[in-house]
Amino acid sequence: MKEVLQYIKKIEEKIEDISKDLDGTRKMAEISLQKVGVVRFNPFKDMGGDQSFSIALLDSKNNGLVISSLYSREGNRVYTKPVKGGQSEYQLSGEEKEAILRARGS
Repeated sequence: MKEVLQYIKKIEEKIEDISKDLDGTRKMAEISLQKVGVVRFNPFKDMGGDQSFSIALLDSKNNGLVISSLYSREGNRVYTKPVKGGQSEYQLSGEEKEAILRARGS
């Protein structure tokens, strides 16, 4: 009987450890990259191809960032804006808004 009680105690300790690990994993998953939305576009109608893009990278609470790359003959410009709750404190282009909507699954 004593051996069985010791065995049960060890199992309870292992379950407690696994539970703590699971809680930590859940917390980390909430802030990990989970949602991605991409929009390719052509900002200059006189050039061929959709070589510019906006990409939204969000966590489970729709926090993250949106990155935009504007390609032109003269060069390439890259911009990033923070996103909190699916919104940004900075003015977003239509393509950036669309990338966020795609990431959110809307």
